[in-house]
Amino acid sequence: MQSSGPKRPNLDSVTTINSDGSHYVLHPADVKGRFTSMRRVFGIVLLAVYVLLPWIPINGAPAVFLDVENRRFHIMGLTLIPQDLWVMFFAITGVGFALFCVTSLLGRLWCGWACPYTVFLEHVFRRIERLVEGDAPARKKLDVSPWTGRKITLRIIKQTLYVICAGAIAHVFMSYFVSLPRLYSYVQEGPMAHATVFTFVVTLTAILWFCFSMFREQFCILMCPYGRLQSALTDDDTIVIGYDEKRGEPRGAVGKTEGACIDCRRCINVCPTGIDIRNGLQLECIGCAACIDACDEIMIKVDRPKGLIRYDSHNGLNRQKRRILRPRIYAYMLLALLGLGVLATIASSRIRPYTIEFNRMRGAPYYMDGSMVRNHFQFRILNKRNQPATVTMSIKNGDEGFCLSGADGVITLPAMGEMQRTAVVIIANEAYTGSKDVVFTIHAEPGNVTFEQTVRFLGPDPRSLHLPPK
Repeated sequence: MQSSGPKRPNLDSVTTINSDGSHYVLHPADVKGRFTSMRRVFGIVLLAVYVLLPWIPINGAPAVFLDVENRRFHIMGLTLIPQDLWVMFFAITGVGFALFCVTSLLGRLWCGWACPYTVFLEHVFRRIERLVEGDAPARKKLDVSPWTGRKITLRIIKQTLYVICAGAIAHVFMSYFVSLPRLYSYVQEGPMAHATVFTFVVTLTAILWFCFSMFREQFCILMCPYGRLQSALTDDDTIVIGYDEKRGEPRGAVGKTEGACIDCRRCINVCPTGIDIRNGLQLECIGCAACIDACDEIMIKVDRPKGLIRYDSHNGLNRQKRRILRPRIYAYMLLALLGLGVLATIASSRIRPYTIEFNRMRGAPYYMDGSMVRNHFQFRILNKRNQPATVTMSIKNGDEGFCLSGADGVITLPAMGEMQRTAVVIIANEAYTGSKDVVFTIHAEPGNVTFEQTVRFLGPDPRSLHLPPK
């Protein structure tokens, strides 16, 4: 629905929803200032990271590559297989509580500065809109104007650029799951040759286009649960964006009131979710700091101190004692460090570039062949590296009479390959003294990785093998 004029935000309803339930279209004004400049630089860095991660090789694989087809998940040099995914519990726990800690300290800093949705919307799509259609007054005027040739041309240009950007984002996202060479070949071969991938990319492009072209801030307000969590994660000492009511009220024109706020509505005009921060902290506020820069700009023009709207806690805005470190901060920090510490320990000691599994082969538990007893084992070797590897195997307690047959040579594994082999452990009757543990030693290169696997060698009662001849 077209916006029909300025709307005064209140605490009884969401600004972006009209009384009939339709969407009130926002046109946030552009703003300049220290926080806006920092957010823009940070947003560009995040966009570069998103685009470049599939291109950066670490240990022979992209920095982040979730190869679902081959069940290999490469994350910053660490390669996981499905059996390793249990470690993600500790990763999610550590990152989750770290986010809780940041929220308790600094409010919705994540939403305004680092959330992918905000980064794409503010630093890509709204920049395109401002470039094509002009500043906020020009966009509002264009919205309510009749459909002339100029308006149709501008809208076609804007929506075309939106679709191109949405498609680019979707293809980059797909490159996290399909290697870049394969994805490039898919594009060259045509859509029907790889219908599943093509359908996924087209669907994601359509969703992104809809969200960033039409749905916009409604996603943050209506669908994202994080804004609703902040009431449970924050308290009166959390640093949020707030309005200094003691200094700003009573508001009015310069020289006509004692309050510092001149009621220029500049903070409302630049807000990407359409709230009035002077009404207090609200669900819709994403902590982007646009209102801080807008208010500081006005305060400089009217020769008044900056900081009428600023980052501060509720206690700080009310001239009460501030506390940074509090019991909940210690609790969140402890849980975050616990999760990330366990993850680091497991990643360094348990998650190796090779995986070896041993199983006793089906059939008889042991075999007697003339003068010897045999046990058959099957082992699987998985090379998680993106380069060939060599594996050698031996028996650690070979001095007790055990010897290895069938897997005692050098085994060559291709990059990201796996191989199954049969290992036969043999012992002569005269050396056999009963069932006991046998230790396999497996050495893999590159990486100088050594495994030890203990298996049980089974056999008959040794007395049956050493009966004196009649």
